Amino acid sequence: MYWQKELETMPRKKLEELQLERLKCLIQYCIDNVPYYNAKLSKAGITADKIKTLSDIQYIPYTAKDDIRETYPFGLFAVPMKQIVRIHASSGTTGKPTVVGYTKNDLNNWSDLVARIVVAAGARDDDIAQISFGYGLFTGALGLHYGLERIGAAIVPISSGNTEKQIMIMKDFGTTVLVSTPSYAMYMSEVAADMGIHKSEMKLRLGLFGSEGCTDEMRAKIEENMGIFFTDNYGMSELMGPGVAGECTVRCGLHFAEDHFYPEIINSSTLEVKDRGEEGELVITTLTKEGIPMLRYRTKDITRIQYDECRCGRTHARMEKIKGRSDDMLKIKGVNVFPSQIESVIMTMPDSISPNYQIVLTTHNYMDDIEIKVELIDASLLESYGELEKLQQQIRHKLHTILGLDCKVTLLEPKSIERFVGKAKRVIDQRKK
Repeated sequence: MYWQKELETMPRKKLEELQLERLKCLIQYCIDNVPYYNAKLSKAGITADKIKTLSDIQYIPYTAKDDIRETYPFGLFAVPMKQIVRIHASSGTTGKPTVVGYTKNDLNNWSDLVARIVVAAGARDDDIAQISFGYGLFTGALGLHYGLERIGAAIVPISSGNTEKQIMIMKDFGTTVLVSTPSYAMYMSEVAADMGIHKSEMKLRLGLFGSEGCTDEMRAKIEENMGIFFTDNYGMSELMGPGVAGECTVRCGLHFAEDHFYPEIINSSTLEVKDRGEEGELVITTLTKEGIPMLRYRTKDITRIQYDECRCGRTHARMEKIKGRSDDMLKIKGVNVFPSQIESVIMTMPDSISPNYQIVLTTHNYMDDIEIKVELIDASLLESYGELEKLQQQIRHKLHTILGLDCKVTLLEPKSIERFVGKAKRVIDQRKK
């Protein structure tokens, strides 16, 4: 059992004293070792001795993804390259990737923190964990790999893709823990059904899912299809990778590793810090990173943070599941829409509807339009115009109720929407720029 009880159940007063001490050290570390931060902090008039309380963090300038890209590839590294033992980069599809580096101590902390979240989720040393993330510059696969190894689990580093083989290995090896994106887990369940393999033939019991958003409705569908206990974890390469936060078995929020990360919630428009318990954009400061420290990194993820003690006994703050990203929010005819809202509707529709969908954005008469494409499970419905129209109107009405927006709904043949082994691409933007 990997359980850092003294750290994970630290009283809040003691935890905040540790955070303040580490924050002061971090500021001095950045001033001494990162010229880019030295210039930013000097311009803002920030020195380590000016940080008297944790609330003084509000005077430190934010860091954004563009700051990392401006200093590409190694401009934000705080140590010489001879001390960097691992390099990862974001899986961004546009522009240059955001590059991050790890010292030996960073990797040790990373393994510790992933070990924490997987144990909190219910993983054990006798588990067989199948990692179906893609290995490479992406932090997810190796992050979960070393954390699960640290607790003594047996790792099957199968990577992503070749789904029929994944199912065969899962069945033959007696895999008990699955690591993947939620959308790939859903696809695996479809492939297993096509292969005639029932969930009762598997030994799967726990899912450690991440790397993309997932609604409660999608979670319930995956649990039903796979017979698995679904847990969510959070991280990004700029901060460390997976291990920043994760659900325990109580599943009432994702526990932050507050001894290593200081979270804030801000208003994305005004950049002001919000009061505790309010919803907004998550900002995180890395308190112990050596290779590439991050001061007040804007994640663009929308959530809220709870500070009461969890029933599991852990005292670290918990964040709600990510509602969406501030830069993923769609503005259609003046209405703000998060893709997660659309997914929630699709997942509550009748069994004749597949969980696979696409959101297509177009421009018509200088106005933005939105079309929701949804797969049918039963192709015979396409031959019944009356039933098809009834189902279409049902979905359209529910979307209008939730979004306050009239959406075109198109029902498609089964398995006509592309499947993804990594992050699913749900939004197709065909608007004229």
